Amino acid sequence: MNYKWTFRKKPDESIIQKIGSALGIPKSLANVLIARGVQDELDAKKFFFPSLEDLHDPFLMDGMEQAVERILKSVKNNELIWIHGDYDVDGTSSTAMMLQFLREIGGNVTYYIPDRFTEGYGFSISSAQKAKDAGASLIITVDVGITSYEPFYFVEKIGLEAIICDHHEPGEQVPKALTILDPLKPECKYPFKSLAACGVAFKLIQAIAIKLGILEKVYPYLDYVALASAADMVPLIGENRTLIYYGLEQLNTHPRPGIKGLIDCTNLQLGTINPSNIIYSLAPLINAAGRLGSASRSVEMMIKNDAISSFQIAQQLEHENRRRRAFDEKTFEEAIPIADKLLQNKDRRSLVIHQPHWHAGVIGIVASRLVDRYHLPTILMTTIDKLAKGSARSIPDFDIHRALKKCSNMLTEYGGHKHAAGLSMEESLIPEFREKIDEIAKEKITDSMLEPEIVIDAELKLYELSPNFLDTLSKFAPYGFDNYKPIFYSKGVRSANGVKVVGKNHLKFRAYQSFEIDAIGYNLAEKIQHCTNGKPFSIVYNIEENTYNGITTPQLRIKDIRPDDEIDA
Repeated sequence: MNYKWTFRKKPDESIIQKIGSALGIPKSLANVLIARGVQDELDAKKFFFPSLEDLHDPFLMDGMEQAVERILKSVKNNELIWIHGDYDVDGTSSTAMMLQFLREIGGNVTYYIPDRFTEGYGFSISSAQKAKDAGASLIITVDVGITSYEPFYFVEKIGLEAIICDHHEPGEQVPKALTILDPLKPECKYPFKSLAACGVAFKLIQAIAIKLGILEKVYPYLDYVALASAADMVPLIGENRTLIYYGLEQLNTHPRPGIKGLIDCTNLQLGTINPSNIIYSLAPLINAAGRLGSASRSVEMMIKNDAISSFQIAQQLEHENRRRRAFDEKTFEEAIPIADKLLQNKDRRSLVIHQPHWHAGVIGIVASRLVDRYHLPTILMTTIDKLAKGSARSIPDFDIHRALKKCSNMLTEYGGHKHAAGLSMEESLIPEFREKIDEIAKEKITDSMLEPEIVIDAELKLYELSPNFLDTLSKFAPYGFDNYKPIFYSKGVRSANGVKVVGKNHLKFRAYQSFEIDAIGYNLAEKIQHCTNGKPFSIVYNIEENTYNGITTPQLRIKDIRPDDEIDA
């Protein structure tokens, strides 16, 4: 893979100097902080030392007062509250959290997660009818609802009330409900717009707790918010950073039994859980429940009161996740020749691929893999109940949700975010839809956007890697979307001890630039000529810890290598 190296615009030197001297940190790290949106010493201290006191007042969210009042009325009158969630990590975590908290304050609560295959995404008339039949008087949707217009007309028609608790982009209008909690509503003045659905649900239970004078009871629920926010890849900045910081602390020190069983099943160690291994270890098992069966199993696992019962469910999900990977691989292998043919026949800036037999539980995963392979926005679809249903994934800087919005006249339903969305449509419209999406993509996607990019935070001299530097760098965690591990650039580097190819095609050497440090470059063996010809070279890299024989040392994880004379920094 050949990457474009993009250097962040260097901030004003006076701001770098001010933040660096105020915090006693190197200028290179002050540079990274500013790139994360930090503008002054107060911002920097909030970034490095998140505090629960910095959380925004939940009542700033439009509709919150009415939502709290209606829920407390239901609790007081012992009305049945029906929680409708989604089948992914964000949806099931939101459901489990809301269910447990409302039961903790005495609520009569049940929940419902739709079947991915027979009911599809979102809140439905079917769920509303089930709520009515169960005797519910109040419906709370979490992670769905903001684009479900007809079902909420039906809710009103059958005499129920509904609170929508969502974080997705609203359409041209919003559904008719008692109240809607969604920071993305145009009229909502809530200061932070990038909460996961579980974050929005947490703000609701936080508001209830404030009203009841039991605020300390909500903070143990932040483990759910950390799980959901990492898995849903919301930006780990601003209020999300605080929520996830304390949620990870909860997960790593005293996770609830239902999540402890899940952790045990993945062999993760308490104290090591971070957003990355949530994404790659915990989230796939939670998602496996809805991909190959009933997502309710994830909710049941998370609300268990003993870790052994939770572990047993997690084992079932781990087995299903192995099956899911087999479906994933088969679908990926079938999609590649179709994609290749589409690209051979026409110059395209998008891929829309449909096969009626593909498993609905894996099309989102495979769409992401195709984006990685072709670096093009990709929509992958299967057929369920005579409708083509699919998942859309995008490249940086191309808003796939906005593109779907421009095609809304062809779609039965759609919803999502800038980089990921879901949709359904009539099969007969797919060819026309494919061309329309590509027309939009060609308008918006420039040649430079099609080049894979490494964004470099700061230049670094290797001798700057002091214990103080490494200690300060560790405070940038937790890492995740919009707060990735900082990427540094160093030029004039040489290998101190030769270069080895280890594993299948990884480079390993001691990087030397008046200071030596271990370096490894995964899948970079084809770049070996740049660092073995006796000439100095340039590297871009993260800094990580490597533990060997019980000894932990820093090392460079190299992302790319180039000859010095190719760099225009």
